[in-house]
Amino acid sequence: MNFDVQDKIALVTGANRGIGKSIVESLFAHGAAKVYAAVRNTDSLSELVSKYGNKLAPVYVDITKVETITKLAETAQDVQLLVNNAGILRSANPLSDHVEESLNQELAVNTYGLIRVARAFAPILEKNSPSALVQLNSVASIKNFTDFTTYSASKAATYSITQGLRDVLKPKGVSVLSVHPGPIATDMADDAGFREVAEPASVVSEAIVSALKAGDFHVFPDSVARDIQGVYQSFATNVIEAEAVDN
Repeated sequence: MNFDVQDKIALVTGANRGIGKSIVESLFAHGAAKVYAAVRNTDSLSELVSKYGNKLAPVYVDITKVETITKLAETAQDVQLLVNNAGILRSANPLSDHVEESLNQELAVNTYGLIRVARAFAPILEKNSPSALVQLNSVASIKNFTDFTTYSASKAATYSITQGLRDVLKPKGVSVLSVHPGPIATDMADDAGFREVAEPASVVSEAIVSALKAGDFHVFPDSVARDIQGVYQSFATNVIEAEAVDN
């Protein structure tokens, strides 16, 4: 389903920096009417508030706490576009002493966070359809990166759940987009040691807007991601996306 952000009301989690902040800026650049910026520290949104005024609505959420998501959904009943961007990355290979701790932390935010947010907002998106849900996954959801094995595992789980969300939400008039960036110039990329090969966050945010308008399910926004897409696309088209047709 095609979805144009023009004049729409959006909500972006993790909106205060990196990809999330860039998504907010791209949405406004393409005519969004209002954006709820959902973060744990609303004071961190002062720059965006100064720039966009009352078109930007700072709201609190901690996606590890169900009650804050429930309250957010009660506040943002007019949302037509939900961008689940918030996520964390921990460094851990399969034999690291802290591998279980890292995996538990990443699953709590990256995977259960998606489930909690999707469950809270699905009725709202259905009510306000045509609407859309965007999930920030990663190339790590497709290819394991050894030093970030637990992150890769959590993102593989979110990718699988995103596919399930597509199938249950499509009949309700809700488009779902799975976003698979490679190294992007964010604090997370710096911590992971990818700054030298990272591309600007705007390549992700602009690709999201374009992919929503085109009605795509997958988007691989940067050059590293597109290299993976080149060999993955046939499987994605003939297996992952075809299942939505068969269902």
